[in-house]
Amino acid sequence: MTKIRDIIRNLDKPLFLITLVLFLLGLIMIFSASNVTSYMNGGSPYAYFIRQGLFLLVSFIFCIILVKFNTKLYGIFSNLLLIAFVAVLVLLLIYGKATNYAISWIPIGPFTLQPSEFIKIIMIVFMARFYEVHEKRLHNFFIAIIPLIIGVVITFLIMLQPDLGTAIIFALLTGIVFFSSPVPKLIKLKVVFLFLGMIILVSAVLIMTGGSFLQERQIERFNFTRPCDRLLDTGNQVCNGYISINNGGLTGVGLGNSTQKYLYLPYPYTDFIFAVIVEELGLVVGIGIILAYMCLLYRILKIGRESYTNRGALICYGVAVYIFLHIAVNLMGLFGLMPMTGVPLPFMSYGGSFTLCLMVALTMVQRVNIETKLRDTVSKKEKK
Repeated sequence: MTKIRDIIRNLDKPLFLITLVLFLLGLIMIFSASNVTSYMNGGSPYAYFIRQGLFLLVSFIFCIILVKFNTKLYGIFSNLLLIAFVAVLVLLLIYGKATNYAISWIPIGPFTLQPSEFIKIIMIVFMARFYEVHEKRLHNFFIAIIPLIIGVVITFLIMLQPDLGTAIIFALLTGIVFFSSPVPKLIKLKVVFLFLGMIILVSAVLIMTGGSFLQERQIERFNFTRPCDRLLDTGNQVCNGYISINNGGLTGVGLGNSTQKYLYLPYPYTDFIFAVIVEELGLVVGIGIILAYMCLLYRILKIGRESYTNRGALICYGVAVYIFLHIAVNLMGLFGLMPMTGVPLPFMSYGGSFTLCLMVALTMVQRVNIETKLRDTVSKKEKK
């Protein structure tokens, strides 16, 4: 285990600062966005604020322990965790109960756990470790695509819940990490053609069946353009998001003064929290958050490029893709550029499982940076 002194010295300070600011802003906005809903449902206005604060505290304590261990250990444990969480996904489909039309959650006392969220992080570490261990055997097509095969199975299990947003993010995450790996270009090209063939096949099935195997609620989601023309129907949520953003203007109506959070927006503290942020703090702050996301992603990619190991690089690239996809899917859904899928916005949205996973992901990136800096220090001493 690495000493605390060495950990603090070798942390990526800009990444840590951006992370801290975004988490604190998210906690404030969760309180502002949730207090009305919580009060009207008979609870304390502080309920979601306190719970999110608790999630952050528990996650931080866990990550203080996690950052002490080498990323090689993460990879070793990822194999067992992947098997365990795949088994949980299967059991969830068999014995789980639907919440908000999806069987995605496991109740644990007053809290709930979302296995499909954890499996994204586990898959990143698994793939990073797999392509390190089998680096000399990646010319073998079957060995090279083993993580993709596992990814397809997990994506299918998530879609059966059904959780379209998580399935899309998991599939894209697995694919992008694969193409970032040291797999030979010829094999990657074969996978591209295989993927295109699957798209054609799925499209043909959809056309021939008319999407009959999809639920009516899922089909309705694909009708996402011009939501305000369907204000009293399926466009209600996104259109109210537009109204919220329009109300805010450049400088906002003031913290706590959102009108759309008065039950106009469903779950204003999760899926639509960015709309509340812009309404209360203005477009200037909204753009500032997006710029902070860009700086965060840049720091993660920089740490990945500087890593001495493919394992460390793939962990960083995977985490960057994980965060970027959550941002893109959430905001594109909010702006009516794709169906609204219920994907949380990093740092801003309420949720225990996602908060823990996000903090663990960023801790792994910091650990990669620590290992790189420690290696640099050793190299300098050896040169002297």
